[in-house]
Amino acid sequence: MTIRLGLVGYGVGGQYFHAPYIAASDEVSFAGIVARSPERVDAARSDHPDVPVFASLGALIDAGVDAVTISTPPHTRRQLALEAIGRGVAVLADKPFAPSAPEGRELADAASSAGVVLNVFHNRRYDGDIVTARAVIDSGELGAITRLDLRCDQDDPATLEAGPQGGLLRDLGSHVVHQALFLLGPARYVTAQIDTRLLPEGPTDTGLVITIQHESGAHSHVSSSKINRLASRELRLHGERGSYTSDYSDVQIDAIRRGVRPGDERESWGFEAEERWGILATDAGTRAVPSQQGDYTVLYDAFADAVRNGGMGPVPAEEGVAVLAVLDAARVSAAEHRTVAI
Repeated sequence: MTIRLGLVGYGVGGQYFHAPYIAASDEVSFAGIVARSPERVDAARSDHPDVPVFASLGALIDAGVDAVTISTPPHTRRQLALEAIGRGVAVLADKPFAPSAPEGRELADAASSAGVVLNVFHNRRYDGDIVTARAVIDSGELGAITRLDLRCDQDDPATLEAGPQGGLLRDLGSHVVHQALFLLGPARYVTAQIDTRLLPEGPTDTGLVITIQHESGAHSHVSSSKINRLASRELRLHGERGSYTSDYSDVQIDAIRRGVRPGDERESWGFEAEERWGILATDAGTRAVPSQQGDYTVLYDAFADAVRNGGMGPVPAEEGVAVLAVLDAARVSAAEHRTVAI
């Protein structure tokens, strides 16, 4: 039995990172889209002619849904999540799902009190490079992991959300921090440098370098940019027995932009081309590691199972709060030029 799920917001995130995967999931019935501007309404109807379009979250809930995905601008997500939770509807919220860790905790507590599932759409733990790196770690071939270098640069200045409510730290920073925590575990200390520009909308962070000391004793170094005309995805794992390196492409979004959809070819979706496979180097030798499948649909499948059968879901609110705690600490570290304890 599928769950009825509605999508709130049909901008870039809703159109390219959510709707194709909602439609691809066998566990989800696409129950509606909330869009307001004529352009977004037309796009939603063109892309999904069998899915009704609503003018508000309230109207969508009135029509009957079990869960909603919230993919609206960052400053609007908290209130929409509280509205859905207040009506007993499960929520999958885009990252960052709250402005700060304390406000994220407020949302998590509200969902717990209401008895509904609240998850965060940290979809990039389901990127092929991260899934493959996780498998390498779990194989034990590297021994204990001592260090992670993770870089995500996008040549995409048009999508930088300007002003104090936007910025790169909350955008790509959320992704790389979550990936680091997913691969190496909880954070203990954070040290950060943040690049800032004064734009017409206000001061905006445009680049970041964050060092995380993890509870395991390992350390990660994550960085990102969006306005420097640089496109790069690099991952370096250092272990006691060797290293694993990769520079995968953004396989899933590249396919979406070509007009391919995960529902059309789910079995072959999200694999990196062989010439870009990562390299594992140990005393036993050097070899290419076949790409694991990256598929954001898996997140929707698991979220639907939690809504239907109970459970925490694939990315519980607690994990979203942990990411926000690192982002909050990164801001303090950059402003005060010091290491911040979590």
